[in-house]
Amino acid sequence: MIQWVYERASRYQKLTKVVVATDSDEIASVIHNIGGTVELTDSNILTGSDRVAVVAERYPEMDVVINLQGDEPFVKPEMLEDLIRPYLQGERPEMTTLAYPLLPEEYADPGVVKIVTDLKQNALYFSRSLIPFMRQKTDVPLYHHMGVYAFRRDFLQLYTTLPQTPLELTESLEQLRVLEHGYRIRVCPTKHRSLEINTPEEYERAQTFV
Repeated sequence: MIQWVYERASRYQKLTKVVVATDSDEIASVIHNIGGTVELTDSNILTGSDRVAVVAERYPEMDVVINLQGDEPFVKPEMLEDLIRPYLQGERPEMTTLAYPLLPEEYADPGVVKIVTDLKQNALYFSRSLIPFMRQKTDVPLYHHMGVYAFRRDFLQLYTTLPQTPLELTESLEQLRVLEHGYRIRVCPTKHRSLEINTPEEYERAQTFV
């Protein structure tokens, strides 16, 4: 699965470098065997973004850093293009993330993270519960969050100094740390759907996912 993620990310030609950050010798061996780049990190690092930040320190020439986690074997280059579009257009958001339309069968699934945004597509909140509560039927978009992030390099380094926060720990969602400390996350819609693989059930679904 890690090989799939690496190879799909490598297809996106705007990426200067693709690096696997891991504390696993087994994963490192897989990537080395296909000629990829690996950076070994400490096993005590708290979150994926913290791990990416450690590796980013070793590449000071990079301006924007993407955190693409190893549970996203179906990521497409077009998704990464959507993720960094604000930067390509000359904007400088602290960080960005991806979202696609939420399906009705996902409403009650705590494994699916939902997002609500403001009118400028900045995240207001992420939750494992359905948000917003639909007391009245409106055309408000319902988003399924895809856990892929792009960071402005200086903000990524700042992120690692921010203490973990109550909502982050309650929902077990690292991106809430950013919002709780008063920073913004730009939500970038994508028309492409993905499938994260975190459970045996998701692994079974992956066998026929298109």
